[in-house]
Order: sequence, then structure tokens, then C-alpha cells
Amino acid sequence: MRLNLRFIIGLIVAAVSLFGYYFNTSKNEVTGETQHVNLSADQEIALGVQAAPEMEAQYGGESPDSRATAAVQQVGQKIIGSTKAGQTPYKFQFHLLADDQTINAFALPGGQVFITQGLLKNLTSEAQLAGVLAHEVGHVVARHSAAQVAKSNLTQGLAGAAAIASYDPNNPGSSVAKAAIAAAIAKVIGLRFSRNDELEADKLAVDFTPKAGYDPRAMIQVMKMLEQQGGRGSTPEFLSTHPDPGNRIGELQKEIAAEYPQGVPAGLKE
Repeated sequence: MRLNLRFIIGLIVAAVSLFGYYFNTSKNEVTGETQHVNLSADQEIALGVQAAPEMEAQYGGESPDSRATAAVQQVGQKIIGSTKAGQTPYKFQFHLLADDQTINAFALPGGQVFITQGLLKNLTSEAQLAGVLAHEVGHVVARHSAAQVAKSNLTQGLAGAAAIASYDPNNPGSSVAKAAIAAAIAKVIGLRFSRNDELEADKLAVDFTPKAGYDPRAMIQVMKMLEQQGGRGSTPEFLSTHPDPGNRIGELQKEIAAEYPQGVPAGLKE
């Protein structure tokens, strides 16, 4: 009887998790996709603002280089002011971090965008900086973090349901093993979606950079630089936090060719 009760409770928890995921949908006004999200734009903004100080602290805080910081903010705002990103409710802020050894850039939900001094010093043009920032803006407007939060809630709920339904008081370790398997599966699923997120962010950057006056091919130069840095020793953190979906340079070339079949317009900053 107790076993049946645990099984029923497990089913209820699983059903609640599944309903909560599949019935919380929203159409993304930038990408046109219907997404499973359970955060509002205001909640994303609040989450990003709350997390920003901790993320800054991990990279030595804000850079004291006021000129470089102003340059990052100017390019970032140029992207926002000339693309659909500026029509979203997100409050974009661009931060240059003091860490000059780590090569990384990332975005928090709601519009907090960061680039390290270590990555900035390896960029050779304003267009390359624009490509990096546009990619991160792409993650924000595509609501990748919100989608990952919803997915994480689903997998945690299902893992909890499995643990409840399968718990054996005579063998307490059984639920631990099953939870470990569920966690491993969740990681694999998350990695696959993260790679798709990278492709989508690259695609949005190809759209955003020319609208802001920059040559999208500069993003290919950034990818080549990152590959070279990885070949010299430790892999740049950017390539760890932004999983490579395969031949990323080749994918960028395909996106640019599809967007501009007659060739990239002249007059864009390279």
C-alpha cells in the first residue's frame, strides 16, 4: 500500500512538473519562436541585476580603464539602438571586467552583458568587439537563460518524482543511484540545447552587426583567434562557457552567405 502511495505521489509530482513546463509558453518577438519559459521579462531583469555583482567579483570587478569601458558601452549601445534588441523590455548594460588573463564574455538574463579585459585585448577591431557583444545580446533577446531555468525546473521535478516513486526503505541507496542517472541525462540534454543556443546567438549576431554598421565577418576572425589561443595552451574560458556546435566558423560562413547571397554590403566597419 505504501509503495502504491509513493508511486501515486511520484506521478502527481511528475505531472505537475510536465504541465508547468509545457503550458508555460511565450512567443519570442525577436526570434518568432514559441518557448517554454516561466519567468517574465521583469523577473529576468531582476535576476540579472541581482546576479551581476557576484559575477563581476569572479572576474576582479569592473575594469578601472574608463576609456576602454566607454568604448565597450558605446559599441554595445550602438547595437541596441539599431536592432530589434532595443525594442525589447530588457535593460541592457555593458560591463568591462578587470580580469586581463581570462578570455571570456557572457550575458545574464535581462540584459547584463560582460566582457573581460583579457578578451578585449585580443580583439583587433571595433567590428570584432561588436560581434562578441552582439552574440551576447542574442542570448538575452532569445531568452536562453529563461528557457534553461524552465528546463532545469522540469528535470529537477522529474528527478524528484522518480526518487519518490522508486524509493525503497529497505535499500535507501537505490534512489541516490537513480537521481544520479537523472542528473547525468539532464546534463546531456542541457549541453545539446546549449549548442543550439550558440548557433542561434551567432545567427542573431549576423543579423545585428550589419544593422549597427559592422561587418559580420569580423566574428569569424574572433573564432579564429579563440582557436589559436586554445592551440597555445589552456582553452579560453569563452570556449568552455560557449560550447562549440561543431565547425562554428563554417556555420558562421553559411549564415552570412544566406543573409547576403550577393555579398556583404560595402562600407561596413571591418
